[in-house]
Amino acid sequence: MQARPMSAALLLAALSFAGCATGPAAPADPVSSTSSGTAGALSGELTVFAAASLKNAFEQISTEFEADHPGVDVRPLVTDGSQVLATQLAEGAAVDVFASADEANMDRVRDLVAEPRPFATNTMIIAVPTGNPAGIAGLEDLADPGRIVVLCAVEVPCGAASAALFENAGLTPAPDSLEQNVSAVLTKVAAGEADAGLVYRTDAAAGEVDIVEAEGAADVVSRYPIAAVRGAANSEAAAALVDFVTGVEGQRILKSFGFGAP
Repeated sequence: MQARPMSAALLLAALSFAGCATGPAAPADPVSSTSSGTAGALSGELTVFAAASLKNAFEQISTEFEADHPGVDVRPLVTDGSQVLATQLAEGAAVDVFASADEANMDRVRDLVAEPRPFATNTMIIAVPTGNPAGIAGLEDLADPGRIVVLCAVEVPCGAASAALFENAGLTPAPDSLEQNVSAVLTKVAAGEADAGLVYRTDAAAGEVDIVEAEGAADVVSRYPIAAVRGAANSEAAAALVDFVTGVEGQRILKSFGFGAP
């Protein structure tokens, strides 16, 4: 007659134990659930097209971006005139990010890129060989047929900015050569092959040349946009690089190379 109460007591104990065993599970270990914090880490190669005037700044940007994302390998920068890079992109070049020295060439490939974002500005300055042997004093001297002057071709962003400078000043230049990117202009001036040339302020600061202010340069501002390429092979890293360039760290680097805020 005592077996029934004993069984009930045992059953109650068993149910109590089972209730404890089936209670809410303990939270997962946050370290193990994120693979030691590496979930979502960027990786792979990244190909960047950048305007020639961005070469030095973007080399440092690439180095610091790789330090922040050790799994990403930013391939050697492809730098040239923005019009050359835009043409290559339009012809199907494999690229993840395009940084142009002007908005016009970004507009040429607008259907191939994500929303462009402004990230820097620049202005023009007169570069002369060290010591300024020709005595260049200002923009007017670059319109003197007796001077040896080298400029960017008008289809190049630095050429379009140069043309605007001369037009605003009511001057007609007489260049001895027209180059396809600003680096070529700077190289010729530094080598003494020209009395003067118009280059970006950032390039003059980095080259072995002296500088002369160009009247009206503050009124002709070059605005630089950057965009990830649609269908890029490494779209996540491309978007992250654009964020880096337009963010605090990228802006710090660009400022250190003389670029203005966007």
